[in-house]
Amino acid sequence: MRCFSCTELYDTSVVGMCKECYEETNEMEEELKSEIDELRAKVALLKFWSPLDHHYHGRLIVPSLTSVVLVPSFDNPSTEPAVPFPAHKALLVSYSLLFRVMLENEMEESCTSTIKIGDVSYNALRAFVNYLYTIEACLDEQMACDLLVLAEKYQVKQLKAYCEKFLVSKLNWDNSIMSYAFAHQVMLDSALSLITDNMDKLTTKAEYVELLEKDPRLVVEIYKAYLSK
Repeated sequence: MRCFSCTELYDTSVVGMCKECYEETNEMEEELKSEIDELRAKVALLKFWSPLDHHYHGRLIVPSLTSVVLVPSFDNPSTEPAVPFPAHKALLVSYSLLFRVMLENEMEESCTSTIKIGDVSYNALRAFVNYLYTIEACLDEQMACDLLVLAEKYQVKQLKAYCEKFLVSKLNWDNSIMSYAFAHQVMLDSALSLITDNMDKLTTKAEYVELLEKDPRLVVEIYKAYLSK
């Protein structure tokens, strides 16, 4: 017989795995268990510091150790007052290069310790912050779409992959057209947001000159988006 792991020949009266492979597998299993326990401990620590546990009857109790506030901002002035979400700067910059740029350079966000999150619902922003602390999200199709937009915009790769996997699992003929349109819009909005956040560098890129020649209408759209921020 051959060991089904290393394929070495051994006694035909024995079936399965040779001693060396068995011991090696056991060692790997113990190492994986140790890594899982360590990750669980880290998640538990993040959950302990999560500021979302400080909501009480709709009133936000801001923990003294948080250093940044995420505030929903809306284009529609009639929208109900925005509820701010406190967070830890170290956590935000560890997840997102965009958050790092905002908070570690001389920008409005670093000076005010406030990050305005455009056109996002209370529930979506809460779920977004909760994911950063717990690596967990309770998804339905609408929440997955909302979180995918945030993950794409703020470059939270793990959350983006998680939402994409969920939405692909829910894809069917009935929702295929809307899913196609949504995917196109997410990329469009994310690219435009990134451009308008770096307008000082726009005219230095060769692609800008090329776009100006081939499709000046898109350049106008970029400046309109920038001026409306």
